[in-house]
Amino acid sequence: MATYKEIFGTNIEVVSSDPSNPVDGQVWYNTTSNTVKANYINPGSWATGNSMNTARQRLAGAGTQTAALAIGGEGPSALTELWNGTNWTEVNDLNTARRNLAGAGISTAALAFGGEYTGVPITAITESWNGTNWTEVNDLNTARQYLASAGTNTAALGFGGNPPDTAITESWNGTNWTEVNDLNTARQRLAGCGTNTAALGFGGGYPVAVFNNTELWNGTNWTEVNDLNLARGDQLAGSGTQTAALASGGSAPSVSPATTGATETWNGTNWTEVGDLGTARYNLAGAGTNTAALAFGGANPGNSGATEEWNAGPATVTFDVS
Repeated sequence: MATYKEIFGTNIEVVSSDPSNPVDGQVWYNTTSNTVKANYINPGSWATGNSMNTARQRLAGAGTQTAALAIGGEGPSALTELWNGTNWTEVNDLNTARRNLAGAGISTAALAFGGEYTGVPITAITESWNGTNWTEVNDLNTARQYLASAGTNTAALGFGGNPPDTAITESWNGTNWTEVNDLNTARQRLAGCGTNTAALGFGGGYPVAVFNNTELWNGTNWTEVNDLNLARGDQLAGSGTQTAALASGGSAPSVSPATTGATETWNGTNWTEVGDLGTARYNLAGAGTNTAALAFGGANPGNSGATEEWNAGPATVTFDVS
C-alpha cells in the first residue's frame, strides 16, 4: 500500500503555525493548536445570509460580497440598501424610482442607469452614488431597460436591453455616455461583469427567445465565445471579471420548473456547472467575484429578499481526532 509521501511526494509536516500558502492536498500537523489540517480546493457552494429589508425583484446590484448595494427594483422602487457582509441597511433613495435598471461600481462609488418608472416606460436617467447620496448625471444616449452592465462609477459599460431587443453598447467616462460597437446578438435580460475595457456578456431573453450566448468585450469589439451550458435569461445574476465569472439564477424554459438556481463558473474559456442557489429565482442581482459572490433579491414567483453568499477556492479543513 502506497504511503502518503509516495502519493504526494512529501511527508506530513510538523509546524507551529499553519502554512501561509498551502497547495491542494497538503496535510500538516500544527503543534500549537494540536490539530491535523489539510488544504483542498472548494469547488464552490452557496450559503444563506440575512435577507434584505425589502423583498423585491428587477433591481440592480453593485459592489463586493462584503460591501454591496441593492438599487431600485419592483414597484418601481427608489430604495437603496447597503450590505456590510452580515446585514442590509436602508440608505438614501435614488432620485428616480425605477426597475429593470443596471448598476456598476462599488458600495461607496456606484452608478445606476436605465430602467423604467411610472408614467415613463423607458428611461435614460443615470445617477451617481458617492457613498451617501445619489446625484443625477448625464443620461444614456438610448433610453432602455433590461440592460446589462460592467465597470465602475467612472468607467462603465451598458449593453443590450429593450425596446426592442437591442445590441447597443455605451461606454461611460465619468461624465458622458458614448455609443461604441454593438453586441453581436441583440438581446435583453442578460447579465454582465468585468470592466468597461474587458467585459463579459452572457445569457438573456425570455419568454420568447432565451440565449446561452457569451460575448467578450476587448474595449473595442464584442467577440462570441463559448456558450453557457444552460440557456437562460429573465435577468440572471452575473459577477466577476472577463476571465473569471459567475452566472446564477434566471429562467430556463428547457428545464422544469423554469425558474432556476443553476450556477455556472467561467474560466476565461468555458463554463462549468457548479452548485445551485439555495433559492431558485429570476430578476435577481449579483455582486462580487467568481470565488466570493453575493446574489440577492429576485422572484419565485413573488418578490424575494433572499441573500446568498458564494465561496470557492482554496480552503483548510481540520480533522476531527476525537
